[in-house]
Amino acid sequence: MPKMLNTPYETDVILWSQEQARALRERDFSKLDIEHLADEIEDVGKSEKRELANRMAVLLAHLLKWRWQPERRSASWRRTIDHQRERIALLIKGTPSLKAVLGEKDWRQDMWLDAIAQASKETGIDEGAFPGASPWDLTETLSADFWPDA
Repeated sequence: MPKMLNTPYETDVILWSQEQARALRERDFSKLDIEHLADEIEDVGKSEKRELANRMAVLLAHLLKWRWQPERRSASWRRTIDHQRERIALLIKGTPSLKAVLGEKDWRQDMWLDAIAQASKETGIDEGAFPGASPWDLTETLSADFWPDA
């Protein structure tokens, strides 16, 4: 069995995490860096929320493009919309508590602002031309049957 090196978290987080996992499996609790372990566990949840926000922003940006640039609609946009909807559904299925995040008003607004910025950058349409909040409810946004029209 390799000797525990007790690598500081700040020095090499990968080696630190391997050592911490080994100490947990060996039930050598005296070697655990409790503060950093707690931070890392919390970060797992934050990472899942970030992935959900990123996927929702991409989905909404493409729905904005679909709605505001109907003449430029493409199979690529359709695939991206379908893909994001599928990945969001799988993400929520794998982590059901994320469904509650979708209901958080501030979280949804942050995600919407990201979507507007992305859509504006990709279309050249001024951010101010888009609504200040999503015109589509969550059920519509995630529905495979929903396609916003002018």
